Amino acid sequence: MKNSGASPRLHDFLNYLSVEKGLAANTLAAYRQDLEFYESFMKEKALDWSSVKRDHVMAFLRGERQRGLEAPSIARRLVAVKLFHRFLVKERLLGEDVTEVIETPKLWKKLPQFLILSEIEALLGAPDIKKAEGIRDRAILECLYACGMRVSEIAGLRLNDVNLENAFVRCLGKGGKERVVPIGRSAIKSCVDYLQKVRAKKRAKSDHFFIGRSGRGLTRQYLWQILKRYARMAGIRKEITPHTLRHSFATHLLERGADLRVVQELLGHADISTTQIYTHVSRDHLKGVHAKFHPRG
Repeated sequence: MKNSGASPRLHDFLNYLSVEKGLAANTLAAYRQDLEFYESFMKEKALDWSSVKRDHVMAFLRGERQRGLEAPSIARRLVAVKLFHRFLVKERLLGEDVTEVIETPKLWKKLPQFLILSEIEALLGAPDIKKAEGIRDRAILECLYACGMRVSEIAGLRLNDVNLENAFVRCLGKGGKERVVPIGRSAIKSCVDYLQKVRAKKRAKSDHFFIGRSGRGLTRQYLWQILKRYARMAGIRKEITPHTLRHSFATHLLERGADLRVVQELLGHADISTTQIYTHVSRDHLKGVHAKFHPRG
């Protein structure tokens, strides 16, 4: 199916997301791509928005699956379609939202990959702290795990965002939303070591907390490469993504009894339904513990 470009309605929707919702450029680009495929499908079926039914939406999603699209991408397509229909109803361009009753099938929801504690310890122990780069990289990994930060948030972290004395970090998340998260003792120690032994000896050319040899901040891509490199060094065979430590942070908190609303706040999720996926992971963990330790497990 060919991508046909944005229609006026889609253009209005993307403008609404940008101006009123403050979504980031890469998020807008993803929505644009998803919805251009959706519009192309509807045009092939000679449908206008007022005649679209639930079955048409489901047919579109089935078609995407038949084309070989992965489950998480199909789920993202559905999110985009639902938001678009909601917008059309809000603007009174449609009388009803036919996507309202469509739920993302559980089979499409890919549970987040996370590391168990022994893997976390191996990963955090991988950097060589006899070297300046290793001291910095240990602090980066500690912060990612201790605060549940996104890689993009670490990349954008500034000196005045980090208050080690009072043990908190200010994060600037998606859509420019700010949140404050605690930082643990181990991460604080690593950050102090980095500031005193590494950053203080460099000629900084920016106020980024983490800087490279050039004295400037680190890119998301570079941070992602760091994470992959140390995962290999730690012997971790799981598929690692930029969000792996964030997923591990949330999962380990819930496994130890943290309230879901608290985890939502720490992660900076606008909707608790986004956080609820971690309860499935936690439930699987509890089943495993029960099976291993209960006499009749």
